[in-house]
Amino acid sequence: MRTLMLGTRVIGERHPTYIVAEIGINHNGSLDIARSLIDAAANAKCDAVKFQKRTPELCVPPAQRDQLRDTPWGVMTYLYKIPSAALTDAALLRRTRQTGRPLILSTGMSTMPQIEAAVALLGTENLLITHATSTYPCPLPELNLRMIHTIRSRFDCPVGYSGHEVGLATTLAAVCLGASLIERHITLDRAMWGTDQAASVEPRGLERLVQYIRDIESAMGDGVKTVYESERAVMKKLRRTDQVTAPSSLDADILQRAS
Repeated sequence: MRTLMLGTRVIGERHPTYIVAEIGINHNGSLDIARSLIDAAANAKCDAVKFQKRTPELCVPPAQRDQLRDTPWGVMTYLYKIPSAALTDAALLRRTRQTGRPLILSTGMSTMPQIEAAVALLGTENLLITHATSTYPCPLPELNLRMIHTIRSRFDCPVGYSGHEVGLATTLAAVCLGASLIERHITLDRAMWGTDQAASVEPRGLERLVQYIRDIESAMGDGVKTVYESERAVMKKLRRTDQVTAPSSLDADILQRAS
């Protein structure tokens, strides 16, 4: 089982999808908008919100970086995600690995050899890799969701999806393909000023997205064929027999001709 711990949450196969509402820079410098976006994420029952910080060493005092904090999503420390643009920054990768914290590596605008080199530096322990395409908004043919399978087969760590598309359906498809973490930009209004707004999800859409993901998780099941209690009345009414007889010589002849 490929898993990662973020705070008190286990992320990985057969665990609930970890849903990140990325506020990023969509607050446009307004504290009120930022608070409203946090409220929207909490109301939608997201697991976390994400802001973009350009210089964490300046924004967070050293004494505060490892302190646990009570949040609506549990007790956690600050997270450090490696953005797609920094995937080839070897010095940054080495420095982030030295922190010992869980790492999320985003893979937009990167080739497979570049991703492999980055993972070789980081190692797969305590790492989650997110598939992404760094276009805002991203055209559907360029989402390349099958890369989720490619990453899952190539690296022994959880895989996520950072989506920048318009709409919800393709993000749901990413969950079905095995994404253990979902990240979508959120906004109060897609018509607001800002480069990321058009590729973001508004509050009502975010609520639907979270609910759809939880519905999918409930529907996926365990892959073991079961006759459910709700089926038994129908089975009793419609099924003629519970036994499947062995194939006769006539059956064998029909099967041979069909093949």
